[in-house]
Amino acid sequence: MTNSRRIAGLLGPALVAVSMSEAMNPRIWANTPATVVYLSGTLWLIAGLSIVRVHNCWRRDWAVLVTLLGWLLILGGLIRMFAPGFAQQQVQDTTVVFASQMVLLAIGIFLTFKSHGRKNSETAVC
Repeated sequence: MTNSRRIAGLLGPALVAVSMSEAMNPRIWANTPATVVYLSGTLWLIAGLSIVRVHNCWRRDWAVLVTLLGWLLILGGLIRMFAPGFAQQQVQDTTVVFASQMVLLAIGIFLTFKSHGRKNSETAVC
């Protein structure tokens, strides 16, 4: 099993769970203390760095999505650490929040199927 499949097997179900739980609780970050947002940013940063360290592959297939998610976790973690109040701001248009949660849900489902699906002839190992 390649690193791409292993990481997708972790990221996919995690994205499904997080996106569904946040879609069901749209105001979850409204009254959260800044220290909790900072802590979650630290965890995002560590997760992103871990992914990028073992999977920094820029090839033209689905595995690049794993690398992109690693870099987005790094960026999101840094934003949460340096500007914890930004993550707590209420978004006026809830359709934007819901749409972003549905995009994350779709990516999570895609990665889950790619990680547990039928193995095709993957020659490059990331």
